[in-house]
Amino acid sequence: MTRKSPANSLKAVLDRASAPDVPAQAAEPAAETKAPTARARRRIGGAAAGGNTGAAPVTPARVGTKMIGGHFAPEVSTRLRLLAVEEDTTVQALLEEAISDLLTKKAGRKPR
Repeated sequence: MTRKSPANSLKAVLDRASAPDVPAQAAEPAAETKAPTARARRRIGGAAAGGNTGAAPVTPARVGTKMIGGHFAPEVSTRLRLLAVEEDTTVQALLEEAISDLLTKKAGRKPR
């Protein structure tokens, strides 16, 4: 009997776990027997060429920037994402605007 595999990988894992006739270990091969993914091959190639060892490739838009983060209540995240949709912008742009306003208010000058 062949089962159609679901498009959602989480659903596939749950289906395999709930299947009485297929043991969970037999459903997926061990990690060392898997062929490397395209992303893994890019990482290996980058490391061999003297690039970042083990780090994911850097998106060009992120070159020269630093990550700033924080932990907030889920409601704050939801409201921020909704505001981004309403304003037809991104959360990144809203945060940049808010930080710029804060620095102007506190330091008395605009950031670069």
